[in-house]
Amino acid sequence: MGTALKISTTYLRPMSNAEPAYRNIHQDLIEGCLEKDQRSQFQIYKLYYKSMYNTCLRIVNDTMEAEDIMQEAFLSAFEKIESYSGSVSFGAWLKRIVVNRSLDAIKRRKAYFEDIESNADIISETDYEEEDVRSSEERLQEVKRTIEKLPDGYRVILSLYLIEGYDHDEIAGILKISSSTSRSQLSRARQKLIAEMKGMAEN
Repeated sequence: MGTALKISTTYLRPMSNAEPAYRNIHQDLIEGCLEKDQRSQFQIYKLYYKSMYNTCLRIVNDTMEAEDIMQEAFLSAFEKIESYSGSVSFGAWLKRIVVNRSLDAIKRRKAYFEDIESNADIISETDYEEEDVRSSEERLQEVKRTIEKLPDGYRVILSLYLIEGYDHDEIAGILKISSSTSRSQLSRARQKLIAEMKGMAEN
């Protein structure tokens, strides 16, 4: 009998995206972008391309679509960079644009964010007594891979909360849903994620 998977609740908690208020390390490039300097824009693009692409891909789950959305997001950011107030890091500001663009694509697919009773059919994350001897990074990557396979609504809420680190109020604002809907959708998405991972471990 093979060793089954233990799903640690550590990987079902959000990774914080909180960033301190400070002068951006690449402030000179940001100021160059304000002057419409193409070299500065290209350097900013190179610095943020990979992380923004990964954020977009986690939401739309399609490589070609993610590439297109990311290009549009950078163009949009450069066009309205005067609106960047500096109250958050430039990366956080840029990521919000990428997330919003990605969600626009998801909405065109009519992803459904349903309001679910938060106590309905809850699968306890502590019910599993199986052993897991793999590294933390390996388990984390497995969670990410499983999230990719979920339906749009579940994948989006898990990506925003667990990976991008947004809280429920922020998610509610981004998705234009209530905080309670965000919480109930996350609860159901977690159930689905746990069930998928348990099924994979048993196969």
